[in-house]
Amino acid sequence: MKNALITGATKGIGRAVAIAFAKQGINVAICSRNEKELSDFKAELEEINPQITIAAIVADCSKRDELINFASFTEKKLGFVGIIVNNVGMYKYSTILNDSEDSFQKQIDTNLMPTYELYRFFGKSMVSVGEGHIFNICSVAAINPIAEAGVYSVTKYALLGLNKVMRLEMQEHGVKVTAIIPGSTLTDSWRGQKVDKTKMVMPEDIASAIINIYNMSTGANVDEMIIKPAGGQL
Repeated sequence: MKNALITGATKGIGRAVAIAFAKQGINVAICSRNEKELSDFKAELEEINPQITIAAIVADCSKRDELINFASFTEKKLGFVGIIVNNVGMYKYSTILNDSEDSFQKQIDTNLMPTYELYRFFGKSMVSVGEGHIFNICSVAAINPIAEAGVYSVTKYALLGLNKVMRLEMQEHGVKVTAIIPGSTLTDSWRGQKVDKTKMVMPEDIASAIINIYNMSTGANVDEMIIKPAGGQL
């Protein structure tokens, strides 16, 4: 049975991906800063598919020690981790000049650091086995920066760059790396704003794309996939 680790898995895209993997019969490792949300979602996944194992632990992925503890816990609980979905992220609406003093480091630690550290933690074992698939949830801001979300755009550019390097390092070892680049997607980032969800990408759309890419033949890899609202960005 395959094992998947997903960061930021109790909400939005991560939640939809975890449910999709559970339905595929794939064991899932999840974490959250909120113990109640984590416990509730673990129970939900077990109800969706009682045959799989759910590894769940309280962790803040923006803190390296807690992230590495999550990775170690997952490996002990599930064994070889062949699927990683780097989904955790934060969006802050602010220009760089008007941003708070801690914003740059906080967004680096949330949007970029976890992907880098999990790659270093699991990458060599994937190479030794000669298989694996890493999905990095980027953003269209990595292609067309948003001036009003300056630091966010910078971190997503960096994440897409990291994705490209990872793919080049891994391609000779049979390990796949894919950047998922969503446009306006109905997640908690839009909380409090009036939006028409019929004009947005849904988290389930992203999950469906990841499942389809993962299920492709051994010789095929999707380097990057852009998924935007049919009517354009909101």
